[in-house]
Amino acid sequence: MSKLSVSSVRGSIKELLTEANGEKKRNFTETIELQVGLKNYDPQRDKRFSGTVKLPNVPRERMSICILADAADVDRAKQIELDFMTVDDLKKLNKNKKLVKKLAKKYDAFLASEALIKQIPRLLGPGLSKAGKFPTPVTFNEDLSAKITEVRSTIKFQLKKVLCLGVAVGNVGMTDDQVVANVMLKLAERQVTSY
Repeated sequence: MSKLSVSSVRGSIKELLTEANGEKKRNFTETIELQVGLKNYDPQRDKRFSGTVKLPNVPRERMSICILADAADVDRAKQIELDFMTVDDLKKLNKNKKLVKKLAKKYDAFLASEALIKQIPRLLGPGLSKAGKFPTPVTFNEDLSAKITEVRSTIKFQLKKVLCLGVAVGNVGMTDDQVVANVMLKLAERQVTSY
């Protein structure tokens, strides 16, 4: 086992981006995903893990986000044209599993006003948690645009039964340096080694 060098990662990414930009143009922005295989790890015996990592560059620009908002945050969401749902909207869902699941599918991530965060399980049930999209809390004095950028640049990973982790680290519209920075940060944080 040897650690990855920046030069080998840079070469691979340059090759990948050249090939992707040379292909027929697609109607969407392709995501670059990092696949990490684990050796000498038994998911049956050893502890499974999950976590989040904040990347220096946003891998998915077009990530759809909704804020579950109180009255003050509704006004802030309107100013930056962010989708929002009020407490009344959440009450209309009435813990209906199908509607909550539909809501979870519609958005990639959720934010929630700090005042509402404790009420969400009572209003929606476990639907958002099961989908892995439990809202990130937002305080009233936090900059909403900055929080959205933070959520967009944070990636989640989870080890399940398969000894492989896949995480988005960029897209084909990014520069080599941006993708390399994301990949190397990811590898440095988790101290992942290659084989």
